Amino acid sequence: MNMNPQRSRVLAVPALAALTLGVLAAGATISAPAQAQEYPSRTVRLVVPFPPGGTTDIVARMVTERLGVLQGRPLVVDNRPGAGGALGAEAAARAPADGYTLLVSNIASNGSGPALRAAMPYDPDGSFSHIALIGTVPNALVVHPAHPAKTPQEFIAQVRARPGVMYGSGGIGTSAHLAGELLKVMARIDLQHVPYKGAAPAMADLMGQQIPAVFDGLPAVLSQVKAGKLRLIAVTSPTRSPAAPDVPTFDEAGVPGYQATSWFGISAPAGLPPALVDRLGTDIRAVIKQPDMSARLIELGFAPGDMTPLQYQGFVRSEITKWADVVKRAGILVQ
Repeated sequence: MNMNPQRSRVLAVPALAALTLGVLAAGATISAPAQAQEYPSRTVRLVVPFPPGGTTDIVARMVTERLGVLQGRPLVVDNRPGAGGALGAEAAARAPADGYTLLVSNIASNGSGPALRAAMPYDPDGSFSHIALIGTVPNALVVHPAHPAKTPQEFIAQVRARPGVMYGSGGIGTSAHLAGELLKVMARIDLQHVPYKGAAPAMADLMGQQIPAVFDGLPAVLSQVKAGKLRLIAVTSPTRSPAAPDVPTFDEAGVPGYQATSWFGISAPAGLPPALVDRLGTDIRAVIKQPDMSARLIELGFAPGDMTPLQYQGFVRSEITKWADVVKRAGILVQ
């Protein structure tokens, strides 16, 4: 049967369009794995939303060194402190989603932020492709060696006797800040928070006896404690840390149920191609699982992470929900 030539031409247009779309789709499917295989072709920048010297910076430099060796190209650390981690996270969120800008995501920038700030310059979940959890770590309460308190019980008793004792942290919304506020509520003591632009300046003031106490991540304080420059009073985990087995928890000190641990991971701007997310997730987990790397993390007080990108994304979302509840219970004012 002969087909009408005009009808044949009409049918040819959608047929050609479908063929073109099929070719484009096939090209997109091929290009994503190819991009992942070629990556990285230049230097990758890892944004650390806190100054050098703190726990976030320490773990970032450990990961960049190993990841650079694994991928055959060096990574550079870009410290962007300020606003409790929000400034650095915003800078990373606004970068191109090409894998050449990564972020050390953490409880401050991607966990407690929405509960502590009336307006965020980015979405802690939706603005990022969450890739891998590096590990979790307890915070620590440290004082100057001249401080009269030697145990968490003594510290709590002295604050009750002299309400309004100040404690420093690396900034509003950090895990260290939340650790102090949670202790304030659960131990029924009057502590006054002094936020710094990172843990390092807080430690400098503590060692200069400008402030009596500081909460910070355990890895950042261990070397100063071992050197006798600081006294470690307590850790904020539910059980003692293998990195400081002689140091009690606040739960042991009569604050049952107290827990304020921190976490660190790697994220990228939202929209990173799935093939690159998987490639980076695989590489980062491989770095963390290296025996000497795992041993070093444990020595510093970390519990090494092992999550797929999908699992880490779910973890971040659960942390946002969890800390919103803590902020509400602690009555922390939204900034």
